[in-house]
Amino acid sequence: MSSGSRRPSLKDVARVAGVSYQTVSRVINGGDRVSVATRDRVLGVIAELGYRRNDVARALVTSRTRSIGVIADASPKFGPVSTLAAVESAARDAGYTALVATMSYPEQAVVARTFQDFVERGVEGIVVIAPRVSLAHVAQEVTASLPVVMLSPGEASQLGITVFYEDQELGARLATRHLIELGHREVAHLAGSQDWLDGQVRLRGWQAELRAHQLAAPAVRYGDWSGESAYLIGRRMVAEGLPSSIFVASDLMALGFMRALYEAGVRVPADISIVGFDDNEFAPQVYPPLTTVRQSFATVGARCMEILLGRIEGREVDNSPAVPELVVRESAAAPHPA
Repeated sequence: MSSGSRRPSLKDVARVAGVSYQTVSRVINGGDRVSVATRDRVLGVIAELGYRRNDVARALVTSRTRSIGVIADASPKFGPVSTLAAVESAARDAGYTALVATMSYPEQAVVARTFQDFVERGVEGIVVIAPRVSLAHVAQEVTASLPVVMLSPGEASQLGITVFYEDQELGARLATRHLIELGHREVAHLAGSQDWLDGQVRLRGWQAELRAHQLAAPAVRYGDWSGESAYLIGRRMVAEGLPSSIFVASDLMALGFMRALYEAGVRVPADISIVGFDDNEFAPQVYPPLTTVRQSFATVGARCMEILLGRIEGREVDNSPAVPELVVRESAAAPHPA
């Protein structure tokens, strides 16, 4: 069609393909009651005519925009970025468009206004990615007229908000248990920021596993998720005396900590065993390759969309936590005899 002609319609496709309007609709929407030959013919006509689905008109007819709103923490850190990418990808796989708003310093009025903006844009549901305490607690105080799923480790669902997360407390217990089962009786912890729910639940998991084995908990060291903070803590611990093993709350901090050990001539795992958390892309590349807890962000994204779609459609949903996996590599071993 020429640039000045009208936009081709679904009925134009049906006429040229020699099929019904309903058949074209089934092809476009992925219906299975169409033969392969008919589907190929319709898709060929769609390409020939340059047909594009008018989602605005479709929404007016069906009252479904097939869009969701996503409020995400604006941090560039590994966890929030990976979670946002996974949710957006899962939304696309489900045939939905994600409208994203990021927040560095969430306030109740701002979150409420963003919720309302999403409502006015016609989204069918909202996902809140809230790893920090501030955003999680503010979001819980906002009343929404739409289904809301919040990704916040360790938080509880409440009226109007379904909470889902990967069980990071269990992940921390798996990391700590691995070191204990190797024979370590001194398992230290380099924790992440405690204004992050991730930092809180990983700390709780470490404490719980030590209690379960009737082991004393050494003094906790607190980093800020950065490799630099862990490097500086590592240098201080080398000077003060190292434990036989340590669970570090993120792989990035584990790498910074290992740098401090390397500079001091401390061998991993001969002198100290280390387990991290996240299984980021650097974990298997560092020497020795890092034993860590793997979070499946793809699983979290897919489950999040399943739960949100269930809420949208009024179905009962399973929001039980996803289960992380311990990935055993070479940075942890049995303690050497004194």
